[in-house]
Amino acid sequence: MSSITDYFPYQSYRKNQKEMLEAVAKTAREGGILMVDAPTGSGKSSVIAPLLAEANGKKIFVAVRTISQLQIFIRELELIRQKKKRDLKFVYLIGKGNMCPLGGYGDVYRRCEGVKAFSTALMQERADRGSMVPSKDKMILEQIRKQDRDHPMLCPYFINSRVFVQGEEGGRRLIPSPEMRTKAERAQKGVVMPADLHEFAGSVCPYDLMLSAARGADVVILNYHHLFNDDIREQLYVTLQCEPTDVMMLLDEAHNLGDVVQGIQSIRLSEIDIENASHELASIRGKVRGADAVRHVLPRIAEFMNGLKRSNEVEDWFDPTIFNRLLIKGSLYTKLDDILDDLLSIKETLREASIQKAEYRETAIERLCEFLFRIYRSSSDPAFLTVYVKDGDAVNLEVRNIDPANRLQEMVSMHAATVLISGTLAPVESYRRYYFGEMPVGTLSLPNSFPKENRLVLGSRDITTAFSRRQNSENTAAITAYILAFAKLPGNIAIYFPSYQLQSQFAKLCEGKIRSKQVFIEPRETEEANAALKEFISLPSQRKSGVMFAVCGGKWSEGLDYRGDQLTAAMVIGLPLAPFTQVRRMVNSYFKRKFGSEGEFIAYTLPAMNKALQALGRVLRTETDRGVLILGEERFLDPEIFSGLPPWMKAELKECDADMLPGILAKWK
Repeated sequence: MSSITDYFPYQSYRKNQKEMLEAVAKTAREGGILMVDAPTGSGKSSVIAPLLAEANGKKIFVAVRTISQLQIFIRELELIRQKKKRDLKFVYLIGKGNMCPLGGYGDVYRRCEGVKAFSTALMQERADRGSMVPSKDKMILEQIRKQDRDHPMLCPYFINSRVFVQGEEGGRRLIPSPEMRTKAERAQKGVVMPADLHEFAGSVCPYDLMLSAARGADVVILNYHHLFNDDIREQLYVTLQCEPTDVMMLLDEAHNLGDVVQGIQSIRLSEIDIENASHELASIRGKVRGADAVRHVLPRIAEFMNGLKRSNEVEDWFDPTIFNRLLIKGSLYTKLDDILDDLLSIKETLREASIQKAEYRETAIERLCEFLFRIYRSSSDPAFLTVYVKDGDAVNLEVRNIDPANRLQEMVSMHAATVLISGTLAPVESYRRYYFGEMPVGTLSLPNSFPKENRLVLGSRDITTAFSRRQNSENTAAITAYILAFAKLPGNIAIYFPSYQLQSQFAKLCEGKIRSKQVFIEPRETEEANAALKEFISLPSQRKSGVMFAVCGGKWSEGLDYRGDQLTAAMVIGLPLAPFTQVRRMVNSYFKRKFGSEGEFIAYTLPAMNKALQALGRVLRTETDRGVLILGEERFLDPEIFSGLPPWMKAELKECDADMLPGILAKWK
């Protein structure tokens, strides 16, 4: 029997870390689910040690959201390998979009499927003529050289990854090439960072290389979509030749899981999609059964969208029953099922035709088919809402998943054991109910292990971004006073707002009044945001400092490590609640029916609190970091919201107002 110490690579445990690891070991040993709320500095990445100790031949899948989180687990596993288990094998899988070197237009997964099919067919044809090593076949190489790079039919990386061998009974098999097998073994036993993967793979397919390595690996690190997208997960398990019951899951940054599952389960249909679907159907008129009948339904969808343009609401619910009646009225169909039957047949025909032309994009008919299927499902499943969203002059229809619980419960029930970890999973009992309802789930909430003397936690009792007081001049003046007092702290500081609109408003009010620091305002565009952030974190090395005006849940508030003096203080202005639309009222009502009085807190307040805590969590990343954290919103002091804060924050928070703040901050050393 293995123990945690057989895999724990450090000389000693951090405060409360052993308790966490033993709880994980018990879950892995007995099966089940464990949710761990562990603040930064708790040593969360070491939960891989007890999972390895209790694996007993099972694979461990570590699901992460970002490359930086993936790299944390790579470093942890490499440390275990160096200090404890030289024979430990681990690899990672990230999205094909990041791993595929082929290029071309369209969906990368569809392109991969298409070029592999074409490549395999050509390789089989050449093998019939005795060419057993496709990468050396002159005819194949010539075809690769001539192909359109934007619309490839063949994949040289896949071709270089395969060779033929004669079977024992005279048959022929396509197997990984010697180069592929050698590199897969090296990838299992050594570290290939994502930035170096293409160079390491060379002429073979990077994704196939890591997938091949994953078959014999003890641990596979992958992104959420590999597990929560049904099509990708099912294909992955077939390729790895493993069953979910032989897999233990470690889900990192678990506070994001609900949003991920909801995103995967939701779909949007635009007016352009309807136009494109009409063109696609026109191209197969008289050739495919049902094409004409479906084409006559499309103007009814366009008519329905046009009617919604007259609404004064930017976002609202629409009645799926009325939508379905409108589709069927005056058509050749009597029910939605019949439309879906025809669409499924048309979808497969168009999809195959697109691949034959090396056009690896999702067809509009495929999107329409999926949308109508979700509409059909929403009529019997209250976890799905039919919504329209106005974007300027355009209207989009959406079937939106509002409750990820069913999908999450299905997933964890399939697997041997599941551990969910996050630094902001508080209150963990609320997340437990949100994700798993009445399922038996273990929970653990750890205290903050960093020294209390290294942080100052303040809560404002006199300012708010509540809509009822946004136009109040005294409130606006008080918020401005908070910002200007906060800006006098030494070092790089960040101020987070609920929206870009509020960020812009207060940045303008403070413009010209912050003279000691360089001001950075978070752009909406990713490329601009990345460039500005790089400049911001470089300031301390130049003996300069800046103040960042950013957005909770934006590009500068989550998944980033501001180390040392890169960020010394953070203040959240307001409670970043989602806009209270009619759709939001319906979502809240759904969760009130499900959870009673706690429903609105779980559905509406909890995500906002998490965004605020994620933003503040950028400051204290190591036990030597020092910083100031301010919750600039009086609603955080309301009993219900205050009770949901992490225990360490509730214990340390000091109330303040605009008059007190300058004096309190002046004493911070």
